[in-house]
Formats: sequence, structure tokens, C-alpha cells
Amino acid sequence: MKLKKTLALGLVAAMAASFTACGSSASSTAAESTASGEAAAEAATDAPDGDGDPTTLTVAMECAYAPYNWTQSDDSNGAVAIRGASDYAYGYDVMMAKKIADALGQNVQIVKLDWDSLIPAVMSGDVDCVIAGQSITAERAAQVDFSDPYYYASIITLTKKDSQYASAASVADLAGATATSQLGTIWYDNCLPQIPDANILPAQETAPSMLVALNSGACDIVVTDRPTGQAALVAYPDFTLLDFGGGDNDFQVSDEDINIGISMKKGNTALKDAINEVLATMTADDYNTMMDEAISVQPLSE
Repeated sequence: MKLKKTLALGLVAAMAASFTACGSSASSTAAESTASGEAAAEAATDAPDGDGDPTTLTVAMECAYAPYNWTQSDDSNGAVAIRGASDYAYGYDVMMAKKIADALGQNVQIVKLDWDSLIPAVMSGDVDCVIAGQSITAERAAQVDFSDPYYYASIITLTKKDSQYASAASVADLAGATATSQLGTIWYDNCLPQIPDANILPAQETAPSMLVALNSGACDIVVTDRPTGQAALVAYPDFTLLDFGGGDNDFQVSDEDINIGISMKKGNTALKDAINEVLATMTADDYNTMMDEAISVQPLSE
């Protein structure tokens, strides 16, 4: 990108020289174009950065966690190319990345990584940030900095309509269930242990594999967040969603467990402040509208 900008500025300067003999008006126009190009280059250089390229917001995500993010074969609906691949990424997280990048005057590059590689990628400087449905937990915040929340998740349980747990009205009613969720999430680490006498299976690597486990009968229930659950109902009509309402009968979690943030390298206050300025312009209705749109166009809805 820096090479392209250098070439562009060189071309503008060459055009200005060639038009000198045509009169002062042409010279003035070329000079203005040169100044404009130099200003754009300077603005890009001053943009908040974490990976060494201030012209691009490089964002890591799983690209396998619909409706937050997923992989698709084309750029429909505004999907963004995945670095080093022929596929594209889209979803709520990509929509948010594009909104932030537009405000910063940057391009967006998506980097597809497995869940456990996301934070290390930020810490190493391979990417600017992670936008991937991460809860703002104290453990993660010890390794990276987080933006203000860009979504507020709620906890739900999925089971099959013909399951003995389909009529459960509380966590207590899930007693004895065989359960699983995604690896490295608060759903698996914090919520499943609250189920009395639960048979907790090993964590699943991805959200899709978690849903496959439920559909195949390997487990009775899975615990996840509402957007993931709503998306799952589209692909698995035999599933039912249980929401215990967030009261005493529900899973007990802290705000940090359900507040979803954007992570970046420790000390990158410029990027953190810039992202928070964008988020400050949005309301809860804005977040929900974006999530509803993501759910409506996810691959599972086709």
C-alpha cells in the first residue's frame, strides 16, 4: 500500500510538470491535486495502527462463528477478502470492522485464525485488533487492551424439541444433562459447571462443531449466546432455544462475561481511543439492527 501511494504521488507530480506549458490554471489544478495526495498520504500515516501498516485495519477472527463471522465463497453483501485465501468473510464482526475502518480512512483486511490464536496474533503485532465475539474477561484483559463493548450478549441453552430438557425453566431443570460448548468461552468455562450433576463433555473447537454435537445426539444441550442460538435455529429446525430470563434461575455471570469487546495490543491507546469514538456514536438499537441483518444473510439462512 505504501508503494502504491508513492507511485500515485509520483504520477501526480509528473502530470503537473507536463501541464506547465498549458497555462497557470492547469498548473494550479495539478498543484492542488499534489497537495491533496500528500495530505491523504499523511493522514494514512497518522492513522492508529498496530501491525505496521497504517493504511489498513487488519482484523483477526475465526470466520466460523455465525452470525458474528463466517466464511463465504464470494463478496456478496459486502464481504471482505480473507488474507492469503480465495474466500471472503462476512457477518456482524466484519460489518463492525468496515464501519470502524471507514471512520479511520483505512481499508479492511480480514485474517482467519482459530480461536486460541486470536490473542497471540494481537500480542505479536500480526494484526491490529480482534473482532470476534470476545467477552471482556479479566483474564483476557491482562493480555490485551479492550475497547468499550460493541455488543452485549445474553446466555441461552439449545436442546432438541423432543429432548427431556425442552421444557426446562431454569438451570436446575438441566440437572444431569450431557453438555458441551465451545473451547475457551465463558459458556464452557463458567456456565456448564453451574448445571447440577452435569456430564460435561470436552469443549468443541468451533461453534459449528458444537451444534453438530447437539444435532448428532452426542450431547443433550449446548450453552451459547443468543445470536449464535438464533442462527442455529435456522439451520436446525429440530432445535429449541431456552432463555431463563437472566434472573435467579439463570446462569450466574458477571458483566465482563457478557460484554463483547474489540481487543488490541497492550498500550495501543491511539487505536483504542479511535475505536471507542466510533462506538460512542452507536446505540443499542444500532447494534441489534446490525445483528439482525447479519442473521438474515448468514449462509445458514439460505
